[in-house]
Amino acid sequence: MTGRGQASAGDLLELVRSGRATTRGALQTATGLSRATVGQRLDRLFRAGWLREGGGGPVDSPLGGRPSITLEFDDAHAVVLTADLDTRHARAALLSLTGEILAEQAGTLVIEDGPDAVLGELGHWFAELLQKAGHRPDEVCGIGLAVPGPVDSETGRVVQPPIMPGWDGYDIRGRLARSFTEHTGAGAVPVLVDNDANLMAYGEQRTSHPDCSALVLVKVSTGIGAGVVVGGSIYRGIDGGAGDIGHIRVGAEALCRCGSYGCLAAVASGGAVARRLAEAGVPAASGSDVRDLLAAGHPEAAAYAREAGRQVGDVLATVVTLLNPGVLMIAGDLAGTAFLTGVRELLYQRALPRSTAHLEVVTSRLGDRAGLVGAGAMVVEHLYAPERVEERLRVLGV
Repeated sequence: MTGRGQASAGDLLELVRSGRATTRGALQTATGLSRATVGQRLDRLFRAGWLREGGGGPVDSPLGGRPSITLEFDDAHAVVLTADLDTRHARAALLSLTGEILAEQAGTLVIEDGPDAVLGELGHWFAELLQKAGHRPDEVCGIGLAVPGPVDSETGRVVQPPIMPGWDGYDIRGRLARSFTEHTGAGAVPVLVDNDANLMAYGEQRTSHPDCSALVLVKVSTGIGAGVVVGGSIYRGIDGGAGDIGHIRVGAEALCRCGSYGCLAAVASGGAVARRLAEAGVPAASGSDVRDLLAAGHPEAAAYAREAGRQVGDVLATVVTLLNPGVLMIAGDLAGTAFLTGVRELLYQRALPRSTAHLEVVTSRLGDRAGLVGAGAMVVEHLYAPERVEERLRVLGV
């Protein structure tokens, strides 16, 4: 926030949204602004439709009097569209500004078909979701997209993605914005893109572990990636490469899809387990096939998944020692009892007791929806950040 007495309308909205100040009197105290100035800035937020009055709150004065009127973020003034891409499957959803899923859709989308085709189809999905939920296209304030590759957050472009052929450097934001317009007739809206594991971690932390100051989520599906949330924010590294643990070398001779030998993903991902099963005569071609076999209690699938968990757990011992998280969450196709057992075996064996003394090792609570919820939260936090609120209010003319 800017200094006391200089807080903007965006700063006031942030105070209300976070619950730190939810009455006019509390806003005056928190900002040092006069009653009249607080009123003027709140009036802009009311005219934009972003704030509403709630019920009576605590009495602001120690001398008593009438209860003050509370202020609330009005989450009904807009909606967010999100999508989560995997290599051969995708999910999309329409969400409220507070993260409630209003409608969702899932189906086959093959990432190797290229960005133009995949993003074009997503625009069609978005139009169907709006129609299904009974919302107008002009109610959409932004779009969030999760992709299975490293993303430069400044440009929204993927950077040398091992499992996204044809996507390197592609203008994802521009194409998805155009596709949304083509299929809905609405004007352009902001599009934000991030790595799927990052957004899954963000969605899980905000929903299930809001008080955890350091959370690591490991997604084990076609590939292996990790998302890290520290202090309530995604840690991306300097150019989006943080968390790419699937390409840590583990000494094996297996050829990875990135072109190198010995990557963790080449021996312990869902795709790697599927190959081992196929070689043993068990029909499996992908991580989702392994997930189905595990759900059916297939013994060989469970054995290979446990071994994969041990290999990942060996690497995670270093991750946990470095980051000292409070929560280590396993997600993706292999996130089940067998894999988790393997992770715990090696993790607790290799990591120092000090690093794991207060560590929770758990599986995803949001499941397939984690990336969708995280993408929605990313869009909302971006659009309602104090500095951006000022820009948007000026555009609205309020």
